[in-house]
Amino acid sequence: MTQRGRGALAEFLGTGLLVAAIVGSGIAAQRLSPGTVGIELLENALATAGALYALITVLGPISGAHLNPVVTLASRWFGDISSSDAVAYVAAQCGGAVCGAVAANAMFGVPALEWSVHHRASAPHVVAEALATFGLVLVIFGLTRSGRGLRVAACVAAYIFAAYWFTSSTSFANPAVAIGRMFSNTFSGISPSSAPAFIVAELVGGAVGTACVVALFPRVAASTREPLESSREAV
Repeated sequence: MTQRGRGALAEFLGTGLLVAAIVGSGIAAQRLSPGTVGIELLENALATAGALYALITVLGPISGAHLNPVVTLASRWFGDISSSDAVAYVAAQCGGAVCGAVAANAMFGVPALEWSVHHRASAPHVVAEALATFGLVLVIFGLTRSGRGLRVAACVAAYIFAAYWFTSSTSFANPAVAIGRMFSNTFSGISPSSAPAFIVAELVGGAVGTACVVALFPRVAASTREPLESSREAV
């Protein structure tokens, strides 16, 4: 298998497992802690953060473990990957996200393919998604461009856990995840009518975050190329 094929496969599997963790833990939380939304969200956030840490650590050396089209586009902007790799990664991430949602549905005995009716696209939620994605890009590329790429897995997991709580949208911060979560009418789902606004907000937040990274970290730390090459990970 070519390097591009291995990278795309890593992105497909990683994003699929991430969405399976998000959707599956959301279903489990509703069943284990019915009627206690705060506890349900805590369980969902912990499972997501744990999955992120593990997946980024394992898949980082293969593809960078972007697991997120916004991170892939930012990586392309910084010249870390080629345009053809970026296209392959984004396609793999979106396909993996849908498969992950379907797998989670199947594990818990709910319809494998069912559109969500959970409407989320209010103005505060859209602002929250832009801010959450902005912060995610700043964390990832601030670390990698300053030679601290080996800390990305832990910092991304910590940031997403926190963002579940400080954003009104519970921080999707990932267009592929928004697409995947349309296919599960459960605790963590999002209706197809709400997803486009989330995706646009995430792309805008990612673009602003990339601009801030350029301003704050105009040069890559010259002595840290190896960590940067092995740890360009994300959510």
